[in-house]
Amino acid sequence: MTFDRLAWLFFCFSILGWVLETSLAAIRTRRYVDRSVLFGPWSLVYGVSGLLITVGLRELSGNLFFLFLGSALLATVVEWLAGHLLENVSHTRWWDYSGRRFNLDGYICLSASVLWGLLGMVMVRWGNHLLLWALEFMPAPVRRVLVLALLVIFLLDGAATLLTLAGVVHKLPALERTGRRLDAVSARLGGWILRGCERRIQKAYPAASFVHEKREKPAVFAAGCSFVKLFWLFFIGAFLGDIVETIFCRVTGGVWMSRSSVVWGPFSLVWGIALALATLLLYRYKDKPASFLFWAGTLLGGVYEYLCSVFTELVFGTVFWDYSEIPFNLGGRINLLYCFFWGFAAVAWFRLCYPPLSRWIEAIPITPGRVLTVVLVVFMAANVFMSALAMGRYSQRAAGVPATASWQVWMDEHYPNEVMQRIYPNAVRTR
Repeated sequence: MTFDRLAWLFFCFSILGWVLETSLAAIRTRRYVDRSVLFGPWSLVYGVSGLLITVGLRELSGNLFFLFLGSALLATVVEWLAGHLLENVSHTRWWDYSGRRFNLDGYICLSASVLWGLLGMVMVRWGNHLLLWALEFMPAPVRRVLVLALLVIFLLDGAATLLTLAGVVHKLPALERTGRRLDAVSARLGGWILRGCERRIQKAYPAASFVHEKREKPAVFAAGCSFVKLFWLFFIGAFLGDIVETIFCRVTGGVWMSRSSVVWGPFSLVWGIALALATLLLYRYKDKPASFLFWAGTLLGGVYEYLCSVFTELVFGTVFWDYSEIPFNLGGRINLLYCFFWGFAAVAWFRLCYPPLSRWIEAIPITPGRVLTVVLVVFMAANVFMSALAMGRYSQRAAGVPATASWQVWMDEHYPNEVMQRIYPNAVRTR
């Protein structure tokens, strides 16, 4: 699917979601209430959820049950993340399901999840075809200009909203009082936009707060559930995940084989990202009963592994694992047994592994820890970039594309087919 089509679907989902949310709010309150976080008529939760469902679950269009279940799970996770993110940024709740049965902290609830499932099912089976037909009906130049215009307006709207939520609007008066005319004019223009955005948000969400308290310097390295802590967990999880999978293959299959996701070092990105995401999503629930952690890990792990499989196949044209021979599998991408493994892993992680590992990370001296973090971030970024180039060239060689650019020649010399097959022994080409 081309970028124009994806962008068009994103904007259609966002606008239709805004219309739905605003209409429901008007029915409940008997007055107009703008339910968008942004200034324009778009709802990001609907846009992001719709795009994920369209790209990730389109192969399930023939199975209504799994399409409904997958849509409900994906959209619920997006809504859950959005609720937490907005509360952390603006110090308020932008929606609250606390009055509904079977809710989780007021961010998500069963009835909303069922609605997400129904909307996703209708969208994949019928809605997307209608929306894409409307796009193709337009002349090509008009189509490109329309998508580009929507994209520019959306980016400007998003930037203004982010600055407003960050409290920048309250810092503008100082700039307006400066003697530099250009800075003063820019500040007045920006202030007009940002104040309008703040008034609109506060009208729709009166409890929203835009003034942020100054953060105190942490007393320990990587305190709480910070980005630095999550990166270290990602790095450690990627390394340990590769080692565990390698040993597991040796014990069960009798062979040593690479389980790495990258070309430099034994790192499994799937495990590293999973560990960081699980900590981010379930950190505030780490003290809940083990049964809650198990089922949360089972559902989130299954969705995550399925999306990883779809992503790698769409981007690289390669299937890195196939569970077709295991009972109760879904398209060979996930299976019930391994989903349960994710659940057990979530319980073991928060009950046994995370507490001591968190203490060990926080025991690192602050200054050396920051320096080492920067080094490891740069290393992993370069590692992922180089792996993507190597995999991209591997796909080109399989398609018979000759090496004409210098980077293609370099990749053919340093990462030929035999090297790639050794690093990714289970990779199967799909195109």
